[in-house]
Amino acid sequence: MKKFLTLLIILCVSAGLMSAQDANLRKVSSPDGNVELSFNLKDGHIPVYSLDYKGKPVVGESHLGFKLQGSGMYDWFEISDTATREIDETWNPVWGEESQIRNHCNEMTVTLRQTSSNRFMKICFRVFDDGMGLRYEFPDQKSMAYFVITDELTEFAMTGDHTAWWIPGDYDTQEYDYTRSRLSEIRGLLSSAISDNLSQTIFSETGVQTSLQMKTDDGIYINLHEAALVNYPAMHLLLDDKNMVFKAHLTPDPNGDLAYMQSPCTTPWRTVIVSDDARDILASRITLNLNEPCKIEDTSWIKPCKYMGVWWEMIAGRCEWSYTWDLNSTHIDTDDLTKVKPHGRHGATTANVKKYIDYASANGFDGVLVEGWNVGWEDWFGHMKDYVFDFVTPYPDFDLEEIEKYAAEKGVKMIMHHETSASVRNYERHMEQAYQFMNDHGYPAVKSGYVGNIIPKGNNHYNQWMINHYLYAVTEAAKHKIMVNAHEAVRPTGLCRTWPNLIGNESARGTEYQAFGGSKPFHVSVLPFTRLIGGPMDYTPGIFETDISKVNPNNKSHANCTLANQLGIYVVMSSPLQMAADLPENYDRFPEAFQFIKDVAIDWEESRYLEAEPGEYITVARKAKGTGDWFVGNVTGEKNHRSSIVFDFLEPGVEYVATVYSDTPESNCFTNTYAHSIRQYRCTSKSKFVQDAVEGGGYAISFRKATPADKKIKKLK
Repeated sequence: MKKFLTLLIILCVSAGLMSAQDANLRKVSSPDGNVELSFNLKDGHIPVYSLDYKGKPVVGESHLGFKLQGSGMYDWFEISDTATREIDETWNPVWGEESQIRNHCNEMTVTLRQTSSNRFMKICFRVFDDGMGLRYEFPDQKSMAYFVITDELTEFAMTGDHTAWWIPGDYDTQEYDYTRSRLSEIRGLLSSAISDNLSQTIFSETGVQTSLQMKTDDGIYINLHEAALVNYPAMHLLLDDKNMVFKAHLTPDPNGDLAYMQSPCTTPWRTVIVSDDARDILASRITLNLNEPCKIEDTSWIKPCKYMGVWWEMIAGRCEWSYTWDLNSTHIDTDDLTKVKPHGRHGATTANVKKYIDYASANGFDGVLVEGWNVGWEDWFGHMKDYVFDFVTPYPDFDLEEIEKYAAEKGVKMIMHHETSASVRNYERHMEQAYQFMNDHGYPAVKSGYVGNIIPKGNNHYNQWMINHYLYAVTEAAKHKIMVNAHEAVRPTGLCRTWPNLIGNESARGTEYQAFGGSKPFHVSVLPFTRLIGGPMDYTPGIFETDISKVNPNNKSHANCTLANQLGIYVVMSSPLQMAADLPENYDRFPEAFQFIKDVAIDWEESRYLEAEPGEYITVARKAKGTGDWFVGNVTGEKNHRSSIVFDFLEPGVEYVATVYSDTPESNCFTNTYAHSIRQYRCTSKSKFVQDAVEGGGYAISFRKATPADKKIKKLK
């Protein structure tokens, strides 16, 4: 009898819990019905969610909530309200991969009341045809006017041991080569995935960074990231590799706290992009759509820019940023550099800069970047030096006024360089003067840098304080009508929609590493699935001379890519800020290939993703804004690839001439990088095109409308 009564009690309790859970279950689906999000209160009081795609679970039951200083917001909740709405709008980006973007999703906001404290928290879910975003919202309430987050408990429970393309979790840098492995293999591979950097802070054997790209064994592509990172630390992912559950891991401040909040407030969005077609990951606009609309009323001064610069020769080691070797340390306010001996290796001389201005002008480039023009480079990093640069004082051999006048005569804009050496307080101290200096001397854009450990000491590149600084630099620049290209800053999260003067970021392993020992050949076939999910990258492509010892005999590095791969990047890795990074003399060796860099657009009306597989190949067609010209780019990753595409993006009934720049059968990203083929075909929207590309290779195509003079050109079927 006792056993019977016990069983009866258990059944009643279980039924009660099931009834409570059923009562708390809330669901919202995407407009097309393929993505379904479920929210519930586990055990009647613990918030959890899950996500299905086409009836298959892609995120299992995952916890939500926070630990706070002195309390928590992760249990003992009841649902006090649920609100739903459909969002369907179209907006026009200032620049980007298309001229119109549709924001279409179904939103569900669940208001939770914590019964133990009578505090309220909302969780807003937006479900799109290609994924979802969730964020936390804290309404104005006396009991939570100010609070400190000590841990975010958001989880992403994976349904298996997926294949992932990842970089080590680090509070200070994203400049790593990607590793492809199973989730279960991350722990064993992480130490070998770490390469040297001037500032790095690894936090776990199973920590990885977002954007994280994964693929399930049954062909589902899953991408985890965040959107609208404002007044909050950057999110990494900490993997429980026994249960395959990722948990949000935030970058701490020097005290170990994570975020200082004041209600009403919201967190960034946590995003999941999902599809059974890899092309949809690249085409997703979830990250942009979860950001606020543009806050700049007049955007006419924000203009995409194709540029060259005094940069690669320093990166490769032929020249120096500094001016002299005579000083043991520099004192910007008191040093008289006219009385020291120049070492003769300074790159940013008036004569050298004029050569770049001449070359840029002759070849139709918009701008010239000059690094190392300003005093302070003799001891610029590694010393925790606060007053390292003033951003306005040139070296004696850089005639600022002469360069300003010469560039104007040649129709070339000069691009400013603000290396901060991670001395953030010093940069903010000088920022207004530095931006006004740019206005006074005709510089429309600045490349900023944050090399080294953050000053004040104890901060990291991705904590809340630094996130606020990066945005402050952008918003202050907007007041001066200045575009910003931030290097070593946090990886982007779509803020370029709100602040389109944020025209570029580095925030990943860029081309410079080809001169620092080389990058993996598949690197640029991974970046569009990871780093570029948040916004464009100033990758600085266009390296034709891959043997770096020919630039600097003391540098034995090799760029592991073919010439055709470098051309394909300009289309595949869309950016409104594109550099032709190599030395002019190397472009003069291959003028026919250089023609593509001169011709290719950098702002687009429309984009078509023709074929894609992470780490293996990406082929994209894009239509230039304003001209209607089409371009195709391909990058190939860790093995050879045969493209088979149709030019159905072209206008029907019109004949075109396609100029193809491709690898050859002899091309090799290690031993024969220069080998390439240039040929032309007549074609239409019905033409089929087949092209082989080698590991680390690719191809590029430009199109123009055919004329009667083109009849002798071979026609594709």
